[in-house]
Amino acid sequence: MWLPVLGLIVGFITLVWSADRFVAGAAATANNLGASKILIGLTVVSIGTSAPEILVALAAAIEGTSILAIGNAIGSNIANIGLVLGVTAMVAPLPFAASVLKVELPWLIGATLLALFCLHDLHLGVVDGFLLVAGLSLIIHRLVRAQRRKPELPDSIQEELDELEDLPMARALVYLIIGLGVLLASAQTLVWAATEVAEYLGVSELIIGLTVIAIGTSLPELAATLAAAIKGHPDIAIGNVVGSNILNIVAVLAVPALVTPVGFDTQVLWRDFGTMAALTLLLVLFAYGFGSRPIITRFEGCILALSWIGYNVLLYTQA
Repeated sequence: MWLPVLGLIVGFITLVWSADRFVAGAAATANNLGASKILIGLTVVSIGTSAPEILVALAAAIEGTSILAIGNAIGSNIANIGLVLGVTAMVAPLPFAASVLKVELPWLIGATLLALFCLHDLHLGVVDGFLLVAGLSLIIHRLVRAQRRKPELPDSIQEELDELEDLPMARALVYLIIGLGVLLASAQTLVWAATEVAEYLGVSELIIGLTVIAIGTSLPELAATLAAAIKGHPDIAIGNVVGSNILNIVAVLAVPALVTPVGFDTQVLWRDFGTMAALTLLLVLFAYGFGSRPIITRFEGCILALSWIGYNVLLYTQA
């Protein structure tokens, strides 16, 4: 058992490290080739930050464990809202930025409804994958058009773009190639380790994806969100999570659909997707609720965190 556990630890560490190098290299390469900051921010940076989840989903699908990839996508969204926003809001109340209220949160609602349409028949297939990719393409297209009219990136993307290094082309390509290579190796290691742990514990890959993998890939998000709140930029926190959750649906969930279509039981729809949808609805109520300020208070953060804990307790008792 110690070897798979070590594989999980090493896999998570190298996944985070290589994702940073990959995004830095890809962004610097695009910049050196003359791409605009807006295009880099909306594509390379926004999608690149979800590279760990996408690569884990790809490795799982190739290994024939697409259900782990589905669990990772849904579980990451649950952890992002319940754990990341819940814990951060208890540290510092989180206001909704105007761009989140007007653009990103409506897109999250639309992506969640699209996921429901794709999952309602208890099968994730190629047609569903194309629908999800079409949703991703539509979102990027609309965002690029909007940014051309008003050349300001969302705060969450702009901050990540500002933190990237200006690298010469040779170094950027080295970062890009090494980052991608280590990402692939880390994702394969994680999938192998997760499968071994699932077999040892006698639980399904779905449960491991919903818990261990989802929490592991959400921990960097938690660290970044807490850091933003502590530094006095709490408005960026919600934008980070909402953007990540949109990509988990339209990008990460599309990977197993296109590579290795899979069927699943009703628990995935009612228990897991239902929890994700319920937490998304809570987030929407906190943002647009009648008579309330667009802010996640400490009390509301406690509600989100307790919901996440309750969901994991339910998974434990059923497993």
